[in-house]
Amino acid sequence: MNIKRLLVHFVSVFAVTLIVSVILTSLQNRIVHGASTIDWETSVRFAILFGIILSWMETRRGSEK
Repeated sequence: MNIKRLLVHFVSVFAVTLIVSVILTSLQNRIVHGASTIDWETSVRFAILFGIILSWMETRRGSEK
């Protein structure tokens, strides 16, 4: 298992998930509540969760080949 590759994959998935989640929560709060607030707790939670799961799945897929 290549740790550097795993960390790069985790960071890239984390960053993309965090950005998309921040944009979507801000947009939802703007439309529903009329205030552009960002739910940072949920955004970071999703980013960590998807970063771990998708990195693990990519590592498993690479070891099967």
